[in-house]
Amino acid sequence: MTVESVPVLDLRQDVALLTAALMDINSVSGNETALADAVEDGLRAIPGLHVVRDGDAIVARTELGRPERVILAGHLDTVPLPVTEGARGTVPSTWDSGVPGSGLLYGRGATDMKGGVAVQLALAASMFDGGAEPAKDVTFVFYDHEEVEAEKSGLGRLVRNYPELLRGDFAILLEPTDGTVEGGCNGTMRFDVTTVGEAAHSARAWMGHNAIHDAAPILGRLAAYEPRTITVDGLDYRESLNAVKIHGGTAGNVIPDRCVVEINYRFAPDKNPDQAEAHVRELLQGFDVVRTDAAAGARPGLNHPAAASFVAAVGAEPKPKYGWTDVARFSELGVPAVNFGPGDALLAHKDNEHVDADAIRECFRALRLWLAD
Repeated sequence: MTVESVPVLDLRQDVALLTAALMDINSVSGNETALADAVEDGLRAIPGLHVVRDGDAIVARTELGRPERVILAGHLDTVPLPVTEGARGTVPSTWDSGVPGSGLLYGRGATDMKGGVAVQLALAASMFDGGAEPAKDVTFVFYDHEEVEAEKSGLGRLVRNYPELLRGDFAILLEPTDGTVEGGCNGTMRFDVTTVGEAAHSARAWMGHNAIHDAAPILGRLAAYEPRTITVDGLDYRESLNAVKIHGGTAGNVIPDRCVVEINYRFAPDKNPDQAEAHVRELLQGFDVVRTDAAAGARPGLNHPAAASFVAAVGAEPKPKYGWTDVARFSELGVPAVNFGPGDALLAHKDNEHVDADAIRECFRALRLWLAD
């Protein structure tokens, strides 16, 4: 029996090259161990960091006695590799220029979110260079299973097992934002709306009752619904309410006796999940509505002094985060959090996923300057 060696990461190399090295370690959700081993080894080699591992999640903290603690967090896993022949968003990574470190870096995780993880690791490795310690204590969080069901989340497991390690004054999640601060996030919620009919042979349809036809008013209400844009702490969050799946029927010659419409509601962080559910139930009054999943959103928290100073350091106008991210978990812990990382979120999970090398370097530069201030 042979024991596979742990990949060695050079955390002090150019941060764009470090991103490529991270991408070359396949870490599709459920397969993060090799990357977690490499990250842990790299962090334990840095003097001044206290490192804790929990499953395939790692927390590394400075203990400098600073009056302020900042959390920098990112997930190690990616969605599955593309199946389209010739897709460039796969593993291993490739450079469009043919020159490592120059131009666009293609491969799974380029934007979501190994560029952000590389920035975290490079910051950890460089923060004590030249005897210049950071002005803030920093907690680095790397976790598994973000791209799958919420109950598998490595960050959620850390919250349960090591809540004391996640205490801080402000958190930055290095999800891709194109180098702009995105405050808070929308909440998300799913429902099953069921109609019930009576089965019959389709040649004698009048002997039954068609449950799929009964779903038409549900779809009609959703199609006519005008999503709201709600201002929360100065940022405009656009909501959406949509049917995302519909299923019913048993055979091509049977009148369906059951139909289920699956609905997803992305709601602004001005309301909690119960309030969001009440809104959907009001719209679909008269139907059997069952909530199947929910995750609260997060208010922007940009009025916190640390957040305000970070926005000022970045310089760009902050934007709202429409999708749900783990800033919501930090918000539930009482830690104001924002999203900030390299890469265009619209490229995440795509067959041509890529990131600009200079965007990774700029993200690293902005965070390093702010942490030293």
